Amino acid sequence: MKALAIAATGMSAQQTNVEVIANNIANINTTGFKRARAEFSDLLYQAERAQGVPNVDGGLPIPDGALIGLGVRTVGVRNLHIQGPLAQTGNPLDIAVNGRGWFRITGPTGETLYTRAGSFNKGPDGQLVTNDGYVVEPAITFPTNTVEIVINESGEIYAKTAGQALPQQLGQLSLSNFANDAGLEPVGNNLYRETSASGQPITGVAAAEGFGKIHQGYLENSNVDPVKEITELISAQRAYEMNSKVIQAADEMAATVSKGIR
Repeated sequence: MKALAIAATGMSAQQTNVEVIANNIANINTTGFKRARAEFSDLLYQAERAQGVPNVDGGLPIPDGALIGLGVRTVGVRNLHIQGPLAQTGNPLDIAVNGRGWFRITGPTGETLYTRAGSFNKGPDGQLVTNDGYVVEPAITFPTNTVEIVINESGEIYAKTAGQALPQQLGQLSLSNFANDAGLEPVGNNLYRETSASGQPITGVAAAEGFGKIHQGYLENSNVDPVKEITELISAQRAYEMNSKVIQAADEMAATVSKGIR
């Protein structure tokens, strides 16, 4: 029976939905994490009777045909790049972007990656790096005797060293924008990779037109809403149960036919 196969596609789709929701909930406290949403579409339709064709010669076209759908399939898992809430940390190397923009990171293979997680540190040579030791671009190196670090909304970095009255500017952070943020490929560790779907990066400075402002001593939290995720989890669970009921009903109908044959 086709109902068995159709309901099976529904159960598979809802299983994917639950897995996406589970990953959202698991990363509810991950800095800079962007929640995802599974998206589905219906499958092909089998025409039992075509519409728009006359039933007899000289008759009017049939207004409604008989098209039987064959189920559902997953067409994508969309990352929703919506601004997350900012949380104050007091750490001078914690940096949050309020608005559009991505920090540029040089990966271990020299590849340019992008992140919204601004929980940075100083490397062994004083370079500004991520928690995994990847260099933030453009490279900023702090003097060994730095006693105070100031980062303004435009991303300009100043450092005050011991015995120095005024801080000196070390450089300026740049941000990158994409035409389609959802097209970026997540690679783990709060990092994303440019793809043909995302488009080429547009580089600029913070607080400029089209770019967000930088806030020192803050981090962008995950944009996962726990109430929304639990609601969607319940909805997905109910949909999975309903598809399983269809399989059970189809099985009972097949059993009835089988008993009638014996």
